[in-house]
Amino acid sequence: MYMALNVETNFEITSLSDLPKFKQLMEHLKMKINKSKLAEELGVDRRTIDKYLKGFVPKRKREKPSKIDEYYEIIAALLSEDSKQVFYYRRVLWQYLKDNHGLQCSDSAFRAYIARTPEFKAYFEEDKRIASPKGVVRYETPPGKQAQLDWKESILFETKDGEQVEVNVAVFLLSYSRFRAFHLSVSKSQRVLLSFLTDAFETFGGVPDEIVTDNMKTVMDEARTEYFAGKVNPKFAQFAKDFGFKVRPCIAGRPRTKGKVETTMKLLDEIHAYQGQLTLEELHQFVQDLSNRINHEMHQGTGKIPIFEFKKEKNLLHQLPTEKVRDSYRIKHTLVKVNASNMISYKSNQYSVPAKYQGKKVGLQVYDDQLWIYYNTELIAQHPISNKKLNYQEAHYQEALGVSMPYFPDINDLAKRNLAAIGEVYKK
Repeated sequence: MYMALNVETNFEITSLSDLPKFKQLMEHLKMKINKSKLAEELGVDRRTIDKYLKGFVPKRKREKPSKIDEYYEIIAALLSEDSKQVFYYRRVLWQYLKDNHGLQCSDSAFRAYIARTPEFKAYFEEDKRIASPKGVVRYETPPGKQAQLDWKESILFETKDGEQVEVNVAVFLLSYSRFRAFHLSVSKSQRVLLSFLTDAFETFGGVPDEIVTDNMKTVMDEARTEYFAGKVNPKFAQFAKDFGFKVRPCIAGRPRTKGKVETTMKLLDEIHAYQGQLTLEELHQFVQDLSNRINHEMHQGTGKIPIFEFKKEKNLLHQLPTEKVRDSYRIKHTLVKVNASNMISYKSNQYSVPAKYQGKKVGLQVYDDQLWIYYNTELIAQHPISNKKLNYQEAHYQEALGVSMPYFPDINDLAKRNLAAIGEVYKK
C-alpha cells in the first residue's frame, strides 16, 4: 500500500551554510527575512548574513583536527570486511551516521574527510564508476507533462532476524518537480504495479500527460526499438486509457531516455546501509521515510526543493478518474480483528502480528502468495501464505511472551523452545 506523503516541513538554522536553503524557503512562503535577528542569533555581522544569503561559499583551507575524527572507529567498523552493511556512496554513509550515531557535519565536509583518510578513500574507489557517455543532452519538461517509472530490482536484503529476502522498489517521479513516490514489494507483478500507480496518482492529486518507462513485461508485450514502436500490454493500455495518460516506452538499450528516474536509483542504495538491522516491515517504513526525506531536500540537479516545485506542478495535472475506476485497480483491503493471541485469521489459518495490536482492527491485503497486514497506512507484518494452522514470526512471539511473563530470565530461549514444540504438534 502506498502511503501519502506529508507536505509540511521543519527548518532549523544551525550555521551560515543553511542560509541559501532558508532564503529559498522564505521566498516560497513570500515572507521577509529578518537579517538583524539572524545576525544576532548566529553571532555575526548583518553584512555577513547578507553575503551568505546571496550564495557566498567560503574557501576552506585550515589544517586542524576534524570533529569527524571521533567517529573514526565507528566508520572503520562499518566499512570493514566483517560488516554486513554496504555503503556504495559517501553520501549514504554520511546519512547513516547522521541518523544513527549523531554525526553533525555537512555532506561536503564529510566527503572531504573521507578523501583525506586513505583507508576510507580506498573503500569507495574499489568500485570504479562507469563514465557517462558523451553527447547526452539534458532537457527539462514543463509542469504536468511527464512522469518516469522504473524498478530498483532484486535487492538482496538480510533482515534483523537473519532471513535473506529479495525485494524490489518501484519508483515514480514527476519530471518537472522531481517529486517522487517509492513502494517496496517482494513482487513486481502487474497487479502490484497498477495498485502502486493508482495510489501514487492519488498522492499527486492528478495524472501527467505521459509516463516514460522501460520495456518491462508488465507494461510492454513487445519492446520498442529504433525501427518498431513496440506493443503495449492490453491490461496496461486499458489502465492508461482509464487514467488518461500516454505510454512512452524507451528504445530498448537506452535507459538515459528516463535519466531523471535513473538518478534516483543510487539513492536507494542507502538500503544496504541497514543490512541485518531492520525487519521487512521496518524496511518498508524506511523506504517511505527515505522518499519523504528526498522530497524535502534540495535537488542537486535543479537546485530546488521537490516539495515546493510539486505545489506548482500539482494544479497542471489531469483530473483523477472516478473512485470506482481507481478502486478497480487497487489491491483489495479487508479489515480483520487481532485476537487475544495476537493473531489474525485467513482461510482457517492464523498469522501473528506485534502484541500492541491485540484487539485492534487491521487491514489485510492478499496478493502474490503473500499476506500484507497494515494498521492504518503502516505495514505491521508480512507472511507468506501457508498451509500451517499457526504461523508465528519469532519476534512477535517473543514480544507476546515478554508481556505475559515480564520477569522470566530468558524469554528468547523460551520462545524458541515453545515455537519448536508448537511446530511439532501441528506437524502431527
